[in-house]
Amino acid sequence: MPELPLDVLMDIFALLEIPDLIRAGSVCSFWHSAYSTLHNQLGQYKRLQTPCLLYASQSDGENVACLYSLAEKCVYKLTLPDPPIRSRHLIGSSHGWLVTADEKSELHLLNPITGQQIALPSAITIEQVEPILDNAGAVNKNKMWDLTPNDDPSEFSDCLYFRAFVFPVPPTGSYIVVIIHNPERYLSFARVGDYKWTPLPGQSYEQCIHMDGLLYAFTTTGGVYTFDLTGATITRNIIADKLQNDKTDGYTYFVQDPWGDLFQVSRRFKVTEELFIYTEKILLYEADMAAKKLVEVNGLHDHVLFLGHSQSQCLSAQAYPQLKKNCVYFTDDETYVSDYKNNRRDIGILNLENDSREEIVPQLWCNWPNPIWITPNLTRMNTNS
Repeated sequence: MPELPLDVLMDIFALLEIPDLIRAGSVCSFWHSAYSTLHNQLGQYKRLQTPCLLYASQSDGENVACLYSLAEKCVYKLTLPDPPIRSRHLIGSSHGWLVTADEKSELHLLNPITGQQIALPSAITIEQVEPILDNAGAVNKNKMWDLTPNDDPSEFSDCLYFRAFVFPVPPTGSYIVVIIHNPERYLSFARVGDYKWTPLPGQSYEQCIHMDGLLYAFTTTGGVYTFDLTGATITRNIIADKLQNDKTDGYTYFVQDPWGDLFQVSRRFKVTEELFIYTEKILLYEADMAAKKLVEVNGLHDHVLFLGHSQSQCLSAQAYPQLKKNCVYFTDDETYVSDYKNNRRDIGILNLENDSREEIVPQLWCNWPNPIWITPNLTRMNTNS
């Protein structure tokens, strides 16, 4: 059978999701050439990507991560660069990038699809972190202000970092990373290539999103603030001192819908007799920023929600036909997860119509690190900006 012309094959490949695209590229040298050309000309590859579940299992080795494709309902194995993925904490996931913390609390950006990894500024440049030196003057471990050092560095990573977010800088091809960290859930950011973390004013932050060129930061007490990270001087602007429903408990998220509006999500859970976290109900509230109030809404209708320690997403079920509309796909969102590495994970799909639950992957064994959603991305970051 004669081979298809390269441009025709590339047109076909452009219709595939990234996991299937990578598999197609390994069939033969000619197909790999089409894959490589498409990879290097990302403007031709605009296929919407369905989020995947990334996790690791002890049986697969220290450097292997599993990528479960919701679109194909199958698992891909990815060999990732050192440090071993099973020794890291997954602090966040946005735009196809993981933010990970190693056993020394150092942060890396990692694209599990391309294998590209970029070191972020050292933990000792965070304003509230104090390094502890050994006899040779090297950093032995770290401690936070007013807290004694932890004997286990991996537990310190778990205690120091609460959440991380990655936001693109379109003109440069680079990214900004924002971290929420303890002891009081402070906010710091760094551009890729910076040598230190820059602190932002305020504390008690819970989540961030990037919208209309601004960083929106939400506090545990319902405060909403914005920062313009492009200027020489960064100030905090108050949008609302309190934008919260009195009924809100459990985990709280702010999510931007496909039209650019904001809504708040309240994820309620119960604790079983075995001390497992179990999500049982999710409530939605439209955020009226002008009136500074929340209005409860009845379901997602033709949309799908992804929640967890990754960047929350609201997607159109019509654009992602493999997903179930009016459902929430969720993973664990506990802090200090290293305290229960071998516990059952709170992972599943919740139907908002009747609050019924179902498993995503039957008998999924993913004890460490904590599973996280990631949207595959072939883009390689420009580190020269």
